[in-house]
Amino acid sequence: MKAVYYARFGGADLLKVGDLPAPEPQPGEVLIRVRAAGVNPIDWKLREGQFKAVFPYAFPIIPGWDAAGEVAGLGADVTGFAPGARVMAYCRKPTVQWGCYAEYVTMPADAVALTPAGLDDRQAAALPLVGLTAWQALVETARVQPGQSVFINAASGGVGSIAVPLARHLGARVIAVCGPANADYVRQLGAHDVIDYRAADVTAATLALAPEGVDVMLDGVGGEALAAAYPMVRRGGTIVALNNAPDPEACAARAITGVRLFSSPNGAQIARVAALVAEGTIPVGDLHFMPLEQAAEAQRLSQAGHVRGKIVLDIG
Repeated sequence: MKAVYYARFGGADLLKVGDLPAPEPQPGEVLIRVRAAGVNPIDWKLREGQFKAVFPYAFPIIPGWDAAGEVAGLGADVTGFAPGARVMAYCRKPTVQWGCYAEYVTMPADAVALTPAGLDDRQAAALPLVGLTAWQALVETARVQPGQSVFINAASGGVGSIAVPLARHLGARVIAVCGPANADYVRQLGAHDVIDYRAADVTAATLALAPEGVDVMLDGVGGEALAAAYPMVRRGGTIVALNNAPDPEACAARAITGVRLFSSPNGAQIARVAALVAEGTIPVGDLHFMPLEQAAEAQRLSQAGHVRGKIVLDIG
């Protein structure tokens, strides 16, 4: 099968396009003929070796954790899927090696969802990682309720493009942070208030909007942004961080629940997110399409940090 892969950790120039053996579905697995694959920051972070002490790995590594296409085969004991059915999946596996920048990938059936008729493969491939991250952060972890306030930074990125409209759908007041070029985009996604991180003191601007602090903060930046977050969250509120773990002492001082989230594969949950997108409740967001052969350039663009929405690779 045609695939993008790398044989050691390092820069984007190590990505090669070549032929690798196609996987065979094991019992309980679905073989997916991948038509489109999403590009996420985790792809280049893994390629650089940033998580080599966290995740078991084996070379060669095919990047990519977002896949959409159709069922090409079924392992023993799999029900609910038929050959040719359109499907999507978040393909994070226990060992980093066989990802989605390839014509075929396998995943356990409970991680796979049927793709709604209202989504094409490119749209579906943009959803799994970011959709599950937003869902697991706001619904499963923070349990956002109507009338609460939700602060979302990096609001124009992949996760933010789903988290903003999802939080609004849940009935929350959404305070979003982004650069000035993306302010209108984030408002169109559903943000009630938009803060320009370049022009404003984000803490002061947030407390002007929510004097007691926000109920929920979804931090997709980490570092200094997370360090400055605690005064912006009300006593008893929740911080869900995607990059660094919240400081236990800073959380304890304000009785904040602090959670570092790394999203998990879940077919039922991604089906719920996809249904909301297909019916128009959550907009698709900006998508940028590139051929598989340009995977290295796609990762460079992602690493530069200014992609609005998601990059999707066409595999065909």
